[in-house]
Amino acid sequence: MDSGSWHLELPYDLWVTLPVSGARPSPRYKHAAAVFDQKLYIVGGSRNGRFLSDVQVFDLRSLAWSNLRLETELDADKTEDSGLLEVLPPMSDHCMVKWGTKLLILGGHSKKSSDSMIVRFIDLETNLCGVMETSGKVPVTRGGHSVTLVGSRLIIFGGEDRSRKLLNDVHFLDLETMTWDAVEVTQTPPAPRYDHSAALHANRYLIVFGGCSHSIFFNDLHVLDLQTNEWSQPEIKGDLVTGRAGHAGITIDENWYIVGGGDNNNGCQETIVLNMTKLAWSILTSVKGRNPLASEGLSVCSAIIEGEHHLVAFGGYNGKYNNEVFVMRLKPRDIPRPKIFQSPAAAAAAASVTAAYALAKSEKLDIPKTLSSKFAGIGNDLSEKDVRTDIDAIKEDKRVLELSLTEVRTENSRFREKIDEVNSTHSELSKELSSVQGQLVAERSRCFKLEAQIAELQKMLESLQTIENEVQILRRQKSAFEQEMERATSVQTQGSGGVWRWIAGGQ
Repeated sequence: MDSGSWHLELPYDLWVTLPVSGARPSPRYKHAAAVFDQKLYIVGGSRNGRFLSDVQVFDLRSLAWSNLRLETELDADKTEDSGLLEVLPPMSDHCMVKWGTKLLILGGHSKKSSDSMIVRFIDLETNLCGVMETSGKVPVTRGGHSVTLVGSRLIIFGGEDRSRKLLNDVHFLDLETMTWDAVEVTQTPPAPRYDHSAALHANRYLIVFGGCSHSIFFNDLHVLDLQTNEWSQPEIKGDLVTGRAGHAGITIDENWYIVGGGDNNNGCQETIVLNMTKLAWSILTSVKGRNPLASEGLSVCSAIIEGEHHLVAFGGYNGKYNNEVFVMRLKPRDIPRPKIFQSPAAAAAAASVTAAYALAKSEKLDIPKTLSSKFAGIGNDLSEKDVRTDIDAIKEDKRVLELSLTEVRTENSRFREKIDEVNSTHSELSKELSSVQGQLVAERSRCFKLEAQIAELQKMLESLQTIENEVQILRRQKSAFEQEMERATSVQTQGSGGVWRWIAGGQ
């Protein structure tokens, strides 16, 4: 493969392993990745239980790896107060986003983690790294969370804190003021989880998919409306997807590409796509066997090469730590028209409004006398009565259009009522589910207590058996003692009789 034009040789919608020149970085998973200026940046990760702190760079033009040497400017007082001796310590399960010419690194697990979330940066122009000062309601530090860029704000959801407590809270970080704020959400949020993925749709909706608790791997999809701060769980169409955690996701236009992940036993071999407008899953392609793409803790990024979108995947663990680079050349897809142009009701309403507005303006126009004089000179003269008739006809058309507009509005109102009714039913069902779950937890607790009581009774029964055995032994000892006493009494009696007989005989 020619390193200068390698992308032109790729098939569409299939994963291909890229040939790499020079030394490769060490295999890893649960790292962070981003693409900037045709270069793939890999930061940190984990391997064999050891956290990594290196920054590796893969040039998509030359297909060569290099190590990025960072420069630091540390404030000794601040680092001592926070307990951080390194600006970029070895870490894993962190998140990284591109912001201008900087890479921002949030959270993660490390041996020297602080209690609150730390925001680190790498300046790609100067190679300077450091810690960014933040204020406000700083969330607890965590790993396995998601970070999504929305304009000039970052949205943090979920994760697992230092004590392995699972989280489902939502926080905002304003990148212009570097101020944290907690989000008060309504409706039923997703169950606490980590190693999930999140994406932004239409600059308004945060979509969360998959992840896991300490015992369950999720395949559900939840949506947070960032304008109303309401959670919902919409109905999903398309192919059935399995539960997974440790997968990677990237959005391009209205499509959300999900790669890898697994359930600790099996890796997910298919690359799936969610059409975020239609909320429909589809399988784009699949790999076979223990392919590195069917791994947990891998990364995926998007890169535009010669005007075409490409997916770039790296790392992961599927029984083996990986360090290969995979790329997929995406087939160009048509960008759909906005929904407002696809809705017949909306189109009818728009036409009605336009026509009514035009007619309303025409009523305000007076026919100039000069125009009337011109009409008088035309062979087919139009009388004033004919003009009035035409105006009446136009008014009637306007009335009909207004009636149509009223009907469309009434229909929209009915739809809103149905939506409100469905939302109310969903809310009631969610409350019932929460109640049943609470009862289930209570029953489980009662079962645990009963099991403990049964165990104590079994111990008591075992001790009773031991006591009964000891009583039997004591009974035997008593019986033997009584028999011996009887024998001793009998012997004594016989001895006394013989003495008396001897005395009697002597007399």
